[in-house]
Amino acid sequence: MFFIAWRIGVTDRDRISLCLEKVESTTFGPLDLLPRRDLAEKLIELVLSGPPEQIPRAALKDLTELAEAITGTGTSDVKLVVFGGGTGLSNVVGGDSRNPGWRFSPFQGLKKLFPATRAITCITDDGGSTGELLKDLPIIAVGDIRHVLLSSVQRSILKEKFGLGDSEALAVVDGLYSLFNHRFSDRPESPAEIIRDTGADLSIFPLMMRESLLRLISLLFSHRVPEGLLKRNHCLGNLLIVASIYLNRTLNDEAVIRGIQFVAEVIGANPDAVLPCSSTPAQLQVLYSNGVLVTGEEKSGKARRGYPVDRVFVRFSGVPVVPEKVIGAIKEAEILIFAPGSLYTSIIPILHVPGIAEAVRRNQSALKILVANLWAQEGETDLARDEPHRRFYVSDLIRAYDRNIPSGIKDLFHHVLVLGLKDIPGSVIQNYAVEDKVPIYLDRSRVREMGLFPVEAGIFSQDALRERLVVQHDPGAFATAVHTLWAVKDFLGSERHDYEGTISSEGHFPLIIGRQSMCGRLHAMERRLEELDISGRIKGRLSEIFWKHKDIMPAHLDFMNGLRLVEPSQWSRCQKWDNILSFFDPLDGLVKIRKDVTDMSGAFETALLVALGQSLLGNYTLSKKMRQVEENGVTLGKTFYLELRPEHERKCFLSGDELREYLLLSRMNPTGEDGLVYSRLINGIEGFTPPGLLFGLMYAWYLDNRFDVYTEYKMSIMRADMSDLIPEQVKIFKRRKAMIDFFRRVVFRLDDAGGYG
Repeated sequence: MFFIAWRIGVTDRDRISLCLEKVESTTFGPLDLLPRRDLAEKLIELVLSGPPEQIPRAALKDLTELAEAITGTGTSDVKLVVFGGGTGLSNVVGGDSRNPGWRFSPFQGLKKLFPATRAITCITDDGGSTGELLKDLPIIAVGDIRHVLLSSVQRSILKEKFGLGDSEALAVVDGLYSLFNHRFSDRPESPAEIIRDTGADLSIFPLMMRESLLRLISLLFSHRVPEGLLKRNHCLGNLLIVASIYLNRTLNDEAVIRGIQFVAEVIGANPDAVLPCSSTPAQLQVLYSNGVLVTGEEKSGKARRGYPVDRVFVRFSGVPVVPEKVIGAIKEAEILIFAPGSLYTSIIPILHVPGIAEAVRRNQSALKILVANLWAQEGETDLARDEPHRRFYVSDLIRAYDRNIPSGIKDLFHHVLVLGLKDIPGSVIQNYAVEDKVPIYLDRSRVREMGLFPVEAGIFSQDALRERLVVQHDPGAFATAVHTLWAVKDFLGSERHDYEGTISSEGHFPLIIGRQSMCGRLHAMERRLEELDISGRIKGRLSEIFWKHKDIMPAHLDFMNGLRLVEPSQWSRCQKWDNILSFFDPLDGLVKIRKDVTDMSGAFETALLVALGQSLLGNYTLSKKMRQVEENGVTLGKTFYLELRPEHERKCFLSGDELREYLLLSRMNPTGEDGLVYSRLINGIEGFTPPGLLFGLMYAWYLDNRFDVYTEYKMSIMRADMSDLIPEQVKIFKRRKAMIDFFRRVVFRLDDAGGYG
């Protein structure tokens, strides 16, 4: 009867049901012969690797039929939405389209088994070519969009739309790879030069594809695209998307979506294959547990603060707009996947866009999968908040999502797909350890306690491991695992309870809307630099430094008149208290840096930021003096006196109250009744850091702790466990924390929830 029913065409679900019923009908059945623990894991293993060798013929037959029933489940019309950014998203959609080997096997991944796949990308990237674009244009980051668009090219579309055969389709994809990944550093003079330098043979492209791409390339040299765009280092694929957006003449939300759709259709992807999570430009902000808040995805990714991330925020340049197609795709999706990738810079920013997380939660019928990252990345997932020195687990990853997503992880995902570490040779893991990368370990029982279903599978690329000793998700194996979960979802356990996260009910994620785009801020600072007495050669370096440190406000340049490089032979500043080769001179309003420092990029940046920080205090002092403290002819120490200039005569970034707050934090004590004189007692022959210098050092340290080893050492007490035995330690800790909070809140105008605007 079983085979009769099979022949007369029962549904895919019925076939799986009959097979499962048969193999589960005995006490020890064929499923027990499969490796892995749970049913989902066993079935994925069965489909990926086939039945085990040398098992009884009847069991082999039953398992083979089950595998065929699963793989035969149709998915051509299944609506799948995958969220993410960068290489992780591109790889699972259709392979890493930046990898040279991709062009030889481009038709793989989710798009192969689920041709209706839509990718929703993050838009907060500000590094590389994308960052160069953001210096000139008030648009969203397009780097991830370009990366995933190319990965989304489908063989079936190239065949049906353009009439290409298999070999012709591969040749066209090879040309698209060369075009979209071509980078140039010198300004090209013509469209012909760009095409020649890519090495792509456009003559093999279908006519519509060739003409459309030529039109976009030509547009880069027209008045339609902002002048000067080609002067920076760029990736041509990013410029093609920008040109497509500017085809619409008016840069608005609709133009962004239409521009991306046009490129998708031109290269052989579905029109809605890739959608940005928002058409409004945005920046990532990372708040560390010591109170420092850093703006910028690239900068936070390179930061080495030594403290775990406390919260992540997104600052939009205007009221965020979510494309209707994004909400519609989520609403209709039958499968929702959160792709692997950087923890704080891919998934979390997407879910901060108003409406997206709620749309996912409202879709109660979809299969929802979180794909766990493979490795703990230094500066991101390597520091667990409760025990910073232990290794990182999948449950830590989930808690990080719960803490940083508005309303937590409730109803966002139910299954957690994890790469099985036991399939990775220990020698390969050791090689990663040398690079300060360690695996994220699956703590299965803890994940289950969170109400989630962990699914461990061998979904890594055997070719990448064999050829390059690299561990990464295999697009084909990953898609097969998702296909299997989809096919058998009705037969998996469905009981779950909501995870009662640590902050889901109390997390504060206000909508942060800035007043300027990134290019608007940079242009404002460059206009201010033009007004200052600074040589042209140095202005370019300053502009790059200000772009890198996005928390520097344009208003921070209002208290200096210029910058002067001083020959070492003419450097007369007293170095009694420090060896810092820069300072702000309130007499002429100039930042002064010893000229030989300019040859050392890191040293110059540090010197500039210290002096710039000092300039914010302006002419706040009227006088400074030091008096010896003696008793019975013995010098016990000295007292430093600082007299403030009256507030109406003061040119200072800080208000009167803010200045008093800072002086108290710097351990200056008010002396006298007028509130203008402060003093500090210094013991014996000890030195101290005057308030002006301390302000500059803190300014530079806040922007990047690697600039100032001295302040980093002073702040290191905050990493130590507090002890009731030494009350002074607690006082120092609180004072250091208050100083950081002051700089975040007052100097950089950043509160606990993001930026100044």
